[in-house]
Amino acid sequence: MSGVSMAVAGGRNETEKRQQQHGSMTMMGSLRVIELQLVAFVLVFSASGLVPLLDLLFPVFVSIYLLALSRFVFPSYSHGVSQTIFHGSKAFRVYVIVGTTVGLFLPLAYVLGGFGRGDKHAVRSASPHLFLISFQILTENIISGLSMFSPPVRALVPLIYTVRRIFVDINWIQDVWINIILPPNAHIKDKTWFWFGRVLAMANLVYFSINLFGFLIPRFLPRAFKRYFQEREEIYAKAAEDKPHVPKRKTTNLCL
Repeated sequence: MSGVSMAVAGGRNETEKRQQQHGSMTMMGSLRVIELQLVAFVLVFSASGLVPLLDLLFPVFVSIYLLALSRFVFPSYSHGVSQTIFHGSKAFRVYVIVGTTVGLFLPLAYVLGGFGRGDKHAVRSASPHLFLISFQILTENIISGLSMFSPPVRALVPLIYTVRRIFVDINWIQDVWINIILPPNAHIKDKTWFWFGRVLAMANLVYFSINLFGFLIPRFLPRAFKRYFQEREEIYAKAAEDKPHVPKRKTTNLCL
């Protein structure tokens, strides 16, 4: 993920917004449904014991950290103003869709398939990844509608979660490539399932490593800070203009 809900640009003028008002309301309704589904995933994974305690506590730490940053380090200067950070092209949207499919939908299918097959090892190995990416998307969707979070804080959400998830994906790869051994007389469907888990774990590590080192760090984060400091300079400049001018008093030297 690269900040799916906050990186892709809207880039619309007022006329387009009026024309697409009904569609936007429908989209917001869909986002609310997605958020409810993500909350359900988070609750199920939290209560099932499939996610290690460290990964369960990680979103709590991140949430507290983001609130502290937004309060004491990077307060927002753009109240009521659109906070779009990255204006994505069609190719970028395809890139995001691929990441959503590889990072969310396919792991979800893998976990559900593991439940159906009774493959507890597969479910346990992929659940931490799915838990973290569900919490990341949920966090992005929530803070995207809150003006109290500045662009740097918003940009740190996908970055922090991606860093943690890369380590989780490494453990996932270790599970499916080293700890799981395919029996010599396995059926075709078992072989297919076995290699599906291996390829999926490797694909997630490759995609999110590229996303972290090729997009989030060199492009997304610097643009967020540039946007933030521009907004802060504009606020300071406006405050200086609005400050009443006090004429200096002339002093006269009295010669005795």
